[in-house]
Amino acid sequence: MKEPNRNDNPWRAAGLVGAMGADLVVCTLGGYYLGNYIGSRSGAETFWMITGLLVGLAVGVISIIFLIKYYTEG
Repeated sequence: MKEPNRNDNPWRAAGLVGAMGADLVVCTLGGYYLGNYIGSRSGAETFWMITGLLVGLAVGVISIIFLIKYYTEG
């Protein structure tokens, strides 16, 4: 008899999609607020806010890539 694949669980897939969304939002907002904080201290608010936003977005995407790798290997 064939053993069921644990990746076939729809609840596990729904959890992965939810974790991906939450991860991207948290990283992007964290980058935005960090850039806003640095910008308010240095005087170049817009530059640091946009830089922080883009860095947070990049960190979120990289984190999602690692999350998907972990999900597909496990």
